[in-house]
Amino acid sequence: MSLPGSLFIDGTWQDARSGRLLHVLDPADGSLVVAHEAAAASDVDRAVAAARAAFEAGKWSGAPAEERAGVLRRTADLLVRDREHVALLETQDTGKPLRESRVDVDDVVAVLRYYAGLALDDVAHRVDAGPDVDSRVVAEPAGVCALVTPWNYPLLSVAWKLAPALAAGCTAVVKPSELTPLTTAHLVALLAEAGAPSGVVGLVLGDGEAGAALVAHPDVDLVSFTGGTATGRAVLRAAAATVKRVHCELGGKNPNVVFADVDVDVVVDNALHAAFLHAGQVCSAGSRLLVHADVHDAVVTGLTAGAEAIRLGDGRDERTQSGPMISGAQRARTEAAVAGALAEGAVLAAGGRRPDDPALADGFFHRPTVLTGCSRNMAVVREEVFGPVLTVEAFTDEQEAVALANDTVYGLAGAVWTADLDRADRVAAALRCGTVWVNDFHPYVPGAEWGGRKQSGVGRELGPTGLAEYRELKHVWRRRTPGRSGWLG
Repeated sequence: MSLPGSLFIDGTWQDARSGRLLHVLDPADGSLVVAHEAAAASDVDRAVAAARAAFEAGKWSGAPAEERAGVLRRTADLLVRDREHVALLETQDTGKPLRESRVDVDDVVAVLRYYAGLALDDVAHRVDAGPDVDSRVVAEPAGVCALVTPWNYPLLSVAWKLAPALAAGCTAVVKPSELTPLTTAHLVALLAEAGAPSGVVGLVLGDGEAGAALVAHPDVDLVSFTGGTATGRAVLRAAAATVKRVHCELGGKNPNVVFADVDVDVVVDNALHAAFLHAGQVCSAGSRLLVHADVHDAVVTGLTAGAEAIRLGDGRDERTQSGPMISGAQRARTEAAVAGALAEGAVLAAGGRRPDDPALADGFFHRPTVLTGCSRNMAVVREEVFGPVLTVEAFTDEQEAVALANDTVYGLAGAVWTADLDRADRVAAALRCGTVWVNDFHPYVPGAEWGGRKQSGVGRELGPTGLAEYRELKHVWRRRTPGRSGWLG
């Protein structure tokens, strides 16, 4: 296949100028999908300049809310039209099964339509300041936004940022991961087809050089980044030089807490889904299973059998239950984490190896792995693996469960499984994370805010707050009858 260009600037597809090629590989077999020239810092300058010019001209920020909403609605309709093609691109990009990719497309449609509706809400309000004063607070677009997205959910992540940014009236330059540019490029093309004016949405396909130039650019007003915590710290440092607004959704090491009064079969099924969706390459994966001692052995038995039964394969095969990891480097990091855990005393209950099937030898596959006998001093329990690795710890009471769950530098998501809804409410209130599921794992809805605490990030995506991230509030005070202040005589 081919890309229309490495850049989308001022409404046209263009080639980059770095002289360096980037190679997009199919994770299922390591084959070349497409090679393209990487965006350079000078390309980023041109993309930001176009976004700045469009913003200052008011062609989008000054457009009626109904016009902005219409573009988002039409983009959603076009995505429905292209659903199967985009799902195939997402699977080719990321390796995830088509079933997951189709869900991602449907979720993006829902997000676009949600923010199309929210764009029509007028958040302006008046403040009573006396009979001679008109005092009001209005919401204005934040300006030019740099949107930097990860490789695990390229389509979903960019939609979570672009939809509220465009609804608010901002312009944006998008930089997806160099590993997974295909669906982002397609979404940008659909926005143009839906009527987004030239310059409103720009795209630069590049690696860290382009990302660093974009985040630090003096004409960028706001940065929204999703990715690893270490890179997030670098983004915050770079943005600090010009005191930009920054939103970061970073890593997670998410506790999945199971009490004794549960249906073990239901818990095992959901725990496998929580840990191994998209080969565990999910920031909110339930990678830490905390199980009451009374059901620990039964749960581990179920997990072991379930993990070994998961069918690995090419995501385009409808029989595939779990696909490859994104790259050889990511798999190597997972293998190192498993080896380190075993050296620290963890017990391998399932997986811990590459698959034996020779048909999968060229892809970046790793068997779903279950580690038991884990404790809080182990690196595999404390550090984000971002691979198909599930650790299991035992607890004896509610207080210990909460203490273990919160004993992490992260705070993105967590879950609690129990038939006692009073206990569920207590534990949900005590967990220090941005999302808590009770007797479930992984669902989200566009109207509910998403984001983390502690080192899982700052700010929120989705919901009304997700739109507020891209707005600036301005207080306008107007005195109807001007007169002398009387302060200085």
